[in-house]
Formats: sequence, C-alpha cells, structure tokens
Amino acid sequence: MKLHELRDNEGATKKRKRVGRGPGSGTGKTAGRGIKGQKSRSGVAINGYEGGQMPLYQRLPKRGFNKPNRKSFAVVNLGLIQKFIDGGKLDAGQPITEDALVASGLVRRKLDGVRVLAKGDVTSKITLEVTGASKSAVEAVEKAGGALTVTTATAAE
Repeated sequence: MKLHELRDNEGATKKRKRVGRGPGSGTGKTAGRGIKGQKSRSGVAINGYEGGQMPLYQRLPKRGFNKPNRKSFAVVNLGLIQKFIDGGKLDAGQPITEDALVASGLVRRKLDGVRVLAKGDVTSKITLEVTGASKSAVEAVEKAGGALTVTTATAAE
C-alpha cells in the first residue's frame, strides 16, 4: 500500500449540505426554509415559544428548595488520606487537622469545614481532627487503632 492509495472507509465521511446553490441541487432558492414567515428569516430564536400560549415550562409548578444558608463541606475519603500518608505528604505521627490536609494538597480549600467519608481503607494509626465525619469513617479509623474527633456540632449523621 502506498500513500496515494490511502482512503477513508466507505461512508465514514459525509458531504456537507450546501444550500441555496441553484434549482438543480434540490435545496436552491429558499434553501429548504419554505416560503416567507419568521422561520425563513435569519436571526430567529423561538425555542420554547408556543405562539402566545403559556409555555409548558411556565405551566408546570416549581419544585424543590435551595437552603440559602446551607453548609458545603470539602469531602475527603479515607483511602486518599492513606495514599497521602504512604506518599509522605501527610505525617501519621502528628494529628492530622484540616490545615494539614490543605497544606498537603489533598483539599483545595476548607469551605465550611472538611468532612471525612469511609471510601477506601486506612491502615495507619492516625489522629484526625475534622468538622464532620460519617459513622462508618469513625469506625474505620478506630478499627485501625486511631482516633477521629469531630470538632463542631455538625457531628456524624
């Protein structure tokens, strides 16, 4: 096979439809837009418009509620903490605080606090001091011989 023999597979490429190119093309004159009317003109944006009837998205009731003062926590999994300890970015000998997690690069920013979840497994004996933790995360750390203290009232749920 030579370079000039290279071809795309049959049907791999499709020719672009060139509209408004004469009567023989099938899409000449009005270019497939029909005759007159708003949609035949350029610059039309009428998505969701129902001809003056109340649109569907306005007829349906609103659902849900966004709590304006909700707390958003930075979420950390135990498996990642263990990975950072193994990599030498966190010191298991010292208590691991939220500031230590930020300094190591595991958490970008604290937000309203750091919440520890139990995904992954922890093997080191660690002392964690965080704003929130799941019950299973607390159990997993204590099972490994460590301690997980939740500092604020937003304790394990």
